[in-house]
Amino acid sequence: MFMPVPVYSFSGAVRQEGFRMASLGKKALILTGKNSARQSGALQDVLTVLHENAVETCLFEDITENPTVDSVAAAAAFGRREQADFVIGIGGGSPMDAAKAAAYLMASPERQPSDLYTAGEDNHLPLALIPTTCGTGSEVTAVSVLTRPEKQTKKSISHKIFADLAFIDGAYLSSAPLSVLRHTALDAFTHCVESYLNTQADDFSRMYAREGLRLWQENRSVLETAEADAGCFQQMMNASAMAGMAIAQTGTGIPHALSYALTYHLHIPHGKAVGYFTVGFLQEAGERSCRGVLQQAGFSSLQEFREWYRALYGIPEVPKNLLESAVESLLANPAKLRTAPFPTNRTVLRMIAENLLNET
Repeated sequence: MFMPVPVYSFSGAVRQEGFRMASLGKKALILTGKNSARQSGALQDVLTVLHENAVETCLFEDITENPTVDSVAAAAAFGRREQADFVIGIGGGSPMDAAKAAAYLMASPERQPSDLYTAGEDNHLPLALIPTTCGTGSEVTAVSVLTRPEKQTKKSISHKIFADLAFIDGAYLSSAPLSVLRHTALDAFTHCVESYLNTQADDFSRMYAREGLRLWQENRSVLETAEADAGCFQQMMNASAMAGMAIAQTGTGIPHALSYALTYHLHIPHGKAVGYFTVGFLQEAGERSCRGVLQQAGFSSLQEFREWYRALYGIPEVPKNLLESAVESLLANPAKLRTAPFPTNRTVLRMIAENLLNET
């Protein structure tokens, strides 16, 4: 079991414990998107704490959803010009994943964007991560997923980069739109499911997955009604972190691998795209496994989960040729196929990918 990130998870975590970021360096490159870091108050909290501790900052706010390698390279180049010596990522999975990759590039002046996908040393600048959504768990994983336009997909970089500090404050979730809560929380749910059923799972990773599902189901109604208090938001972010701790040990599985084609080509939000394939994945996993993880999340059956997904997310229209392409791409990834708890072949993957959500 290895998850080396010190995590501070409570209301006011940055304001109370953020002084610890001052030990990471003298000037911080802060990576964010355009909205959530400011709207949630997380950016202001970070700036206040750093300035109180005489740490300089430079801000890069151009991280878009599903960031590309080029955007990360631009952020790293900006950080080098500003002579930043550590990195802070604030936001959802996109800014946090971008911050990991930028911290890697900035650790050596010789590193080029192509090195992100070349095996080698994983050393990076010191890194702190602050989530503002309840889905990716990137603050506690070593994974950085970037968009690669030349390959028309998303792919994890070749380097394992854990943060040096993570701060989780449910208050930052209170300004998130309901659509963001739904899409990111579904991602956390799928992390738990894919990790729990993963062939690499053990007692420790399943412990985190079970606890993530327990917290998730206790607050599932927030996704349906948008009614929540501060305690609910904290638990939702903790569920995401638990799910992240689980996949930090096992990695994700087949639904995530299939989902990237939908996100890249159809711009379907990541959580919704992964959820699209989760029904078929659970069906192939078998009744015993399926019932266990669904009950932990508060669903009595696969059909109930199917109907819940339909009601909250709808059924995206996905061209059959795109599904075929996603299946063929996955077939070329034997390491990912080995994570499935059932035998896989082209027929099985097609059954997962094609039209299962439309069954009655």
